Amino acid sequence: MLRRVELGLKKHVTDTVGQKVARGISRATGVPVDDCRIIKVFTIQGVDDAGIARILDAAALHDPVLHEVSLEPFDTAFDWTLEVGFRPGVTDNEGRTARESVALVLGLNKAEAERIAVFTSTRYLLSGDLCEEDVARIGRDYLANELIQRFEYKSAAQWAAEPGFAAKAAQVTGEAHDEVAEVNLDAMSDEELVAFSRENTLALSLEEMKAIRDHFRESAVIAARAEAGLAARPTDAELEALAQTWSEHCKHKIFSAKIDYEDRENGTRSTIDSLFKTFIMDSTARIREQQGTNDFCLSVFKDNAGVITFDEKHSVCIKVETHNSPSALDPYGGALTGIVGVNRDPMGTGMGANLVCNTDVFCFASPFHTGELPPRLLHPRRVLEGVREGVEHGGNKSGIPTVNGSVVFHDQYLGKPLVFCGTIGIMPREVGGKPSHEKAALPGDFIVMCGGRIGKDGIHGATFSSEELHEGSPATAVQIGDPITQRKMYDFLMRARDAGLYNAITDNGAGGLSSSVGEMAEFSGGCRMDLSQAPLKYDGLRPWEILLSEAQERMTLAVSKEQLPAFLAMAEEMGVEASVLGEFTDTGYFHVTYGDTPVAYLPMDFLHDGVPQMHLTAVWERPGDEDPYMPFFVTDQGALLRKMLGRLNVCSKEYIVRQYDHEVQGGSVVKPLTGAKNDGPSDAGVMRPVLGSTKGIVVSHGICPKFSKLDTYWMMASAIDEAVRNAVATGANPRHMAGTDNFCWCDPVQSERTPDGQYKLAQLVRANQALAHYCQAFGVPCISGKDSMKNDYTGGGQKISIPPTVLFSVLGIVDDVNHAVTSDFKAAEDLVYILGLTRPELGGSELSDMMRAPFSEVPQVDAVSARERYNALHKAITSGLVTAAHDLSDGGLAVAAAEMCIGGRTGARIDLTRVPVCPANMADTDILYSESNSRLLVSVKPENRDAFEAIFAGQHFACIGEVTGADTLHVDHDGKTIIAENVETLASAWKGTFGTNGSGANA
Repeated sequence: MLRRVELGLKKHVTDTVGQKVARGISRATGVPVDDCRIIKVFTIQGVDDAGIARILDAAALHDPVLHEVSLEPFDTAFDWTLEVGFRPGVTDNEGRTARESVALVLGLNKAEAERIAVFTSTRYLLSGDLCEEDVARIGRDYLANELIQRFEYKSAAQWAAEPGFAAKAAQVTGEAHDEVAEVNLDAMSDEELVAFSRENTLALSLEEMKAIRDHFRESAVIAARAEAGLAARPTDAELEALAQTWSEHCKHKIFSAKIDYEDRENGTRSTIDSLFKTFIMDSTARIREQQGTNDFCLSVFKDNAGVITFDEKHSVCIKVETHNSPSALDPYGGALTGIVGVNRDPMGTGMGANLVCNTDVFCFASPFHTGELPPRLLHPRRVLEGVREGVEHGGNKSGIPTVNGSVVFHDQYLGKPLVFCGTIGIMPREVGGKPSHEKAALPGDFIVMCGGRIGKDGIHGATFSSEELHEGSPATAVQIGDPITQRKMYDFLMRARDAGLYNAITDNGAGGLSSSVGEMAEFSGGCRMDLSQAPLKYDGLRPWEILLSEAQERMTLAVSKEQLPAFLAMAEEMGVEASVLGEFTDTGYFHVTYGDTPVAYLPMDFLHDGVPQMHLTAVWERPGDEDPYMPFFVTDQGALLRKMLGRLNVCSKEYIVRQYDHEVQGGSVVKPLTGAKNDGPSDAGVMRPVLGSTKGIVVSHGICPKFSKLDTYWMMASAIDEAVRNAVATGANPRHMAGTDNFCWCDPVQSERTPDGQYKLAQLVRANQALAHYCQAFGVPCISGKDSMKNDYTGGGQKISIPPTVLFSVLGIVDDVNHAVTSDFKAAEDLVYILGLTRPELGGSELSDMMRAPFSEVPQVDAVSARERYNALHKAITSGLVTAAHDLSDGGLAVAAAEMCIGGRTGARIDLTRVPVCPANMADTDILYSESNSRLLVSVKPENRDAFEAIFAGQHFACIGEVTGADTLHVDHDGKTIIAENVETLASAWKGTFGTNGSGANA
């Protein structure tokens, strides 16, 4: 029996959330809503009337100070009522927590609690001049995501005639079964093999399907399978396991491909055998060799995160992931699982790392988009808000501070947003007398899964993310995270680590158990796993679904026979579910059963190394030059600066930043916002991961997709330079930095759907060449990374591809956080210096985009002078000579100076004639808005002038002004004042685009 409990705010309590929803509806859909009130609904299954009364008396589901509670629908004034609830089988975290509360109130034991369920939904009471079409649009386009939610609505008249909605439980039920299907690949033609892969979201090519078919034809394979009780034909579980292991998401086939590369610009040809090995692994190896005894890398490219030294007792690690495809379908759920998922990477690195902080970078189309949306795409504003909230909930509820991030806007992200989520962890240098970054599952160790249960959510996540987004993309690929369950698991695992209760650990990420157990089995040489022992959220999952599900909050561990009793006892004590699923072996086989029913029997070498290497062709031919630049005249430089400060890629993102907790754990030193009013921009985040120590870490990044159209080589170089520059500006030691590369690319494989694939692949080659060149030039080894290909959308007769994008993140070390520097001007009379040379490099710049001016001079990077400059700046900072530092990037000198004034709420006077430029006759607008790389603005006390200038002797730098302490930013050129803007006016322009709640004016 189902019983429905409704919770509403008492009449004297203002429904602020409802008011926010009303504003959001009007802003996002254009449908005016006068008022919205919210009713929370709990549908309870398996509890009788007496039990319901006890639950209400105990206030288990509501706050008696704020809420009224009723077993009957609230019947208050409204024009329409609309209810949103989860679809069957979708994870309902609030419902799960409510069930735990109900079980506690009723005094139920574990078995009794399993027989009850609580499902949540939300009723929105809408007031306004609305028609049925308006209400349906509100539900479809704003309040519900129909991939994972259902909604119903009634008018006030309909409600009066028949109050209430049908009580719907969101549970999937079914008999557990061991059905394993065989697939006859031999009977399929080439066209049928391709169709089978497409229809089942395997994301396998014809060549790969043939390789699988041929493997199962081998006589030795057939004999081994017969002995294991399996027919010659592959099972559905085996095909699914191979598909996820061989997926682009997991195997990085394009980065591992053999590429015939022709550079028509230079008239050269070459063959590249793996971009990853040639440019990323090799450059890191060269840097480590050059560092010799100063090599600070401990674990690179072989674990969930890259590990470097921190101090004598600790190591630190970093991993940055993308969750683009799920976030396109369900922004909230996709982004939430992105952040809690990447949290598990350091948690599963080596013997496990304590989580220090998060960093997040988002790429969206304009939230003010007004055009018609192609099928299946959500409005960019809805994507932005959903992603923002998902990462907020995932990070804040996990108790991990968010210390660094940014938001990038570009029209081409309409087809697929990019959601980068990163986590930094710290671990003791040794655990149980062994290096903490090393681990191994041993033959005989038990396979133990702990944390959340397995559900249907997240099935085909890896393969779905390996193909373009389209109108038929599967809803089951979307996962729903639960940060509370993960936090409990994390606390348990750190305690179990310190007690030495396991030998190896990894997360259940892409591919679920198939991936985690399959990867760990490489240590031992095989495994045997019984899926019938896996705990499920609900019955009815087939064996292959249990094996492949990417349902969240789960880790897989190797636990020895001797350690197992203590491990399980500690899990029970800390309320974490742990289940023994089998054991690791040295048989050479990935062996899976469901009870006594054989499910999969795959040779380990074929599972991991059987995928055929791709052979691709790349052709680089520089795009034709754009029309020659026609100079334009700026009559009001102040107005131009105000407009520039309000642009989407320049303006303040304070309303987003404020919703993330950057203070939890108490280690943040340089916050995301800084300055006199704590609203100025920071170049990087600084943390003390060990409280009581003054040693810190610096987290920064660079991302420059706006340069991709001109040349991805310089796009990549610019991103690396920006990340290093931001870290050094904040205090990081340029000789102790590690990088993480995250490539997000449009489909670079030539095909009928991608006729320019050879050019896009050449763009990828050039970006990798730049990565190798500049990582080595700066001495910054890549220690981890990820690539996401196929970031395209097709539907409604059109194709939208993202601009080639690379996020380059830097993890740096600052020896004494007391020397950390922020970007805000500090005191009147401080001298203002520019470091670096300014060139007329306006290609891809904010000025170019705003003026629609076809500049083609993409900013380049002179690594030799830049590295000398960064080393000198670090020396000046550690010597206490620098009071503020800020990098010049989006918007150039004018924006950087304005931001430093805004942060300090103080004026400054800048003389453009003193700025080092080349050529010497640069126009004032070019000097103000050029985005030449490797430049910084710094402020220095007058008494430190000589010492500061001595450090930079022989370099391009100049004192170009001073902090005035007044309320105006003055910029002079050739003896004339061309800008005189009040700092508060500039702050209003910078903060006005989104405002305090994200509802600012269109930019």
